[in-house]
Amino acid sequence: MSMFKALHRLRWLILLAALCGAVAALGMSGLSERGPKRPQRVLSEDPNNARVIVKYRLDSTLRQALSGRGGRPVVAPPRHAAAFAARLGIPVSNGRILGPHTQVLKGKGLPSSQLVARLAAMPEVEWVVVDQRRYISSVPNDPYFGPDQATITPTVGQWYLRAPDTFFLSAINAQAAWDISSGTSSVTVAVLDTGVRFDHPDLASKLYPGYDFIDDTFTANDGAARDGDASDPGDASAAGQCGYFDAQASSWHGTQVAGIVGAATHNGLGMAGVGRDVMVLPIRVLGRCGGYDSDIVAGMRWAAGVSSDVGTSTTVTVVNPHPARVLNLSLGSQGNCSAPYQDVMREMTAHGVAVVVAAGNEEGLEVDTPANCDGAIAVAAVRHLGTKVGFSNLGPEVALAAPGGNCFNLTGPCLYPILTTTNSGTSAPVVADDAYTNSFDISVGTSFAAPQVAGTVGLMLSLNPGLTPAEIRSALRSTARAFPTTGADPEVVACRAPSARVQDECYCTTRTCGAGMLEAAAAVALVFPPPTAVITVDDSALQLSNSVLLSAAASTAEGGRTVAAYQWTIVSGGQYAQFAGRTDAATATLVFVASQGTTEVKLRITDSGGATSNARTTLYAAQGAAVDQPPSVGGGGGGGGSLSVAWAAALLLACAGLWLQAWMGRRYKRD
Repeated sequence: MSMFKALHRLRWLILLAALCGAVAALGMSGLSERGPKRPQRVLSEDPNNARVIVKYRLDSTLRQALSGRGGRPVVAPPRHAAAFAARLGIPVSNGRILGPHTQVLKGKGLPSSQLVARLAAMPEVEWVVVDQRRYISSVPNDPYFGPDQATITPTVGQWYLRAPDTFFLSAINAQAAWDISSGTSSVTVAVLDTGVRFDHPDLASKLYPGYDFIDDTFTANDGAARDGDASDPGDASAAGQCGYFDAQASSWHGTQVAGIVGAATHNGLGMAGVGRDVMVLPIRVLGRCGGYDSDIVAGMRWAAGVSSDVGTSTTVTVVNPHPARVLNLSLGSQGNCSAPYQDVMREMTAHGVAVVVAAGNEEGLEVDTPANCDGAIAVAAVRHLGTKVGFSNLGPEVALAAPGGNCFNLTGPCLYPILTTTNSGTSAPVVADDAYTNSFDISVGTSFAAPQVAGTVGLMLSLNPGLTPAEIRSALRSTARAFPTTGADPEVVACRAPSARVQDECYCTTRTCGAGMLEAAAAVALVFPPPTAVITVDDSALQLSNSVLLSAAASTAEGGRTVAAYQWTIVSGGQYAQFAGRTDAATATLVFVASQGTTEVKLRITDSGGATSNARTTLYAAQGAAVDQPPSVGGGGGGGGSLSVAWAAALLLACAGLWLQAWMGRRYKRD
């Protein structure tokens, strides 16, 4: 039994007992929430096949090899199975390379936990962890699927995209966000999941080819390991095959997540994607029985364009022509953030890539990994009324919450699931299927809250591609709407800190569910690039007169907006100059009323979306001539005419002349 799974066997038994008690007490209250199916898992560790991820120390002798060119040390690819096999006396083989110092090692004749313990004692090893399997955060629960259902349900459709109201309090207001930005194909959101169905008509035009990073043929379930085909062949499993007591149908999870992020919109078919016009890059890292950390980490690096290595024990390079600025990981499992994930999260942050991760579906337990890693934007799930949905995990690592779908009713069609693209095949896919999840084949879980955030981030980057992951996280949190504190059933209380006990519906707090509920329109509006106000001086007006013509014609607006309004004001020196005529037009005339004095002028422009920008400049009147000076220190982005350069040059020449004269005088006296 793996170390990770063994530590959580007792927790699972406690959870299962709690679930049985909860099911017996189900009613129409929010505590009777139907959520993602949580099949009972048989926990076991392969006693004869170890699989670990190891990182070598920078000064490790294993990392160095002489190139033969002058004896200069060259860092060799980390493939050191032979060295460890000799030391340990067991068969060890090389696995995937995850970086210049990190690789997967596979051992025979012992479990992963024992190989970790033996390698950790090696002086060359910085850290070593079990290459764990991770699982999709939600498997759609379809016991109510009816073969005679001919219409798309739920009747409320994509309620989660609409403007929030008193009933759909958690709706993300995507429609208003699209009024600001509909996204752009130059922004790519990578979906690291089970792959996608490229033949779904609502996705076909929105998908890049992607890549399949699963190197285990059983997990891949497509007859091949690691290739350029990211299509989902299905992840169905027989009873007991993946540690589940019951057989599992194919989830089509990646297709569902991809639809929420970026399904084709305005195509007269099916649904709309949150990211509208952004592109989706499918990265297949999950298959039958989940997926390994090493595949996920390698997929993250390739998706972001950080690495072109897609090989296993030998380096195979394939350049990603469409590197993503956003990664969506609707996957994970319980446990602390491991070293491989923390390393790759730092790498993503350094390369400006935002990583959005589902918080997990263990009914109010601690946030899953890798959502609990530093740098991740962890997303919890809320019900339509804004309370935490029963299945969602929670904790201080959560950045914000988004709708995760809920049924509200105990029997009959699920009322408020998250409608999205899917395939109707039970095991193998139905070719060219245009299926969507509905009130009988439901999609609910934090898996479907996370891509709403990822799609919103795609809209934000479409407007402002210079945003850093920290700025994105800050904008999402600062614009999030407050959680409700009333409106649920009387027995619903405030969410508490996560513990070993499950907690179902509860009132979210900023300590448990993040800063608030996703408000897509506000987040997009916050990062909209402001207009640029520029003041110039008309050279033809710079004569021996008492007036000067100022112009805002060089001011610009962003994102297809236009400059809609101008306002000129005198900041200081009003006793020396006044405006003659209009102060709300693109030009303004400043008239000096004194023979000498300094006046500071401010221009404020407003674009057609309501965003504003200011610029300042300082002008000086001397002996009846109005000339402009460089903007004062701290003034915003103002401009000046050509005489500002002339004045600077004249002052410089004068200072040089005085210094030369003084130096010559001193030299004459010394001689």
